Amino acid sequence: TLPLLFLNLGGEMLYILDQRLRAQSIPGEKARKDEWTDVDRKRVMNDIITTMFNKKFMEELFKPQELYSKKALRTVYDRLAHASIMRLNQASMDKLYDLMTMAFKYQVLLCPRPKDILLVTFNHLDAIKDFVRDSPGILNQVDETFRQLIETYSCLSAGEFQLIRQTLLVFFQDMHIRVSIFLKDKVQNSNGRFVLPISGPVPWGTEVPGLIRLFNRNGDEVKRTEFTTGGNYVTPQREGSFDLYGDRVLKLGTNMYSVSRPVETHISGSSKNLASHAKENIAPNPLAKEELNFLARLLGGLEIKKPGGSETGFRLNLFTTDEEEEHAALTRPEELSYKVINIEATQEPGRRAELSRILGELEVAEPRPGSSGKGEDLLALMDGL
Repeated sequence: TLPLLFLNLGGEMLYILDQRLRAQSIPGEKARKDEWTDVDRKRVMNDIITTMFNKKFMEELFKPQELYSKKALRTVYDRLAHASIMRLNQASMDKLYDLMTMAFKYQVLLCPRPKDILLVTFNHLDAIKDFVRDSPGILNQVDETFRQLIETYSCLSAGEFQLIRQTLLVFFQDMHIRVSIFLKDKVQNSNGRFVLPISGPVPWGTEVPGLIRLFNRNGDEVKRTEFTTGGNYVTPQREGSFDLYGDRVLKLGTNMYSVSRPVETHISGSSKNLASHAKENIAPNPLAKEELNFLARLLGGLEIKKPGGSETGFRLNLFTTDEEEEHAALTRPEELSYKVINIEATQEPGRRAELSRILGELEVAEPRPGSSGKGEDLLALMDGL
């Protein structure tokens, strides 16, 4: 499940960043030194996509492994979003991640059949290829991941795709963040839950409901009964292409920001939602060791580019104004905020002490004999990486 989750969320992140960078960019000849231009936008997109599809990074991602927590994945996207000259503050990064997760949750819920999650992934990768169509080297990186996806998932059964879909839905089940685009299109209720359609094309390979057929013991049809359905169903014209190039037919996973729409999100304030986030923060994590190991390997390929010389990092605001962004940062409940742990195993005493302090906050399921069971054990783990 992990490669599909990462690539689809990453695709949604790139859609949002591209839309916001276009909205805030100024023509090159009119732009001041601290303002975005279209050249900056292309550079940011190329840098992030290059990092996202790094060969070593993809090799780690496709290794068989358990799906990790929301916090572990959030840390990876924090690093990924800052893989160029762009900088996001905490409120904008929170908003970006909210939009990413709710968009992909909606796509998973609406997939006609579990295998179509692969078509959603291909839609994201097709769009990413369009972002870097003028950069053959980066395009080749994306194509390599495309081939890896086809090789890994084309042989899976319908039952295995159903397990992947269930795993994704469990990952998203307590997330009910209201998004303006979904609210305006009436596909999301005011409580943040999605509205599932009861009409439209049925899954490929199935029949339109409304007919019951009875067979005898020899397999001969002996009776037909029709019944009225609650929706208007149609048979799909053709199946989407699972090849490197082709018509995916399914529109889920395409760029919904390609038309001119504001990128807004409203946080649902239900106590149940807040309680679930708080519980995740407070409860000891029995996979602390494995998650740190996973993060250390993955983050090794995600280098943050520090502006050099006189170059300054450009700040991107996902809100309409700076005041809105500041207000969101102040009003964001503490239990919904995320902290980024930069893992850097080093022998320098000062850095070891800082790392020990940070890691000491994490609970470890099985401490070594004679260890405290917290930072000491995790620090030993980091030294071995």
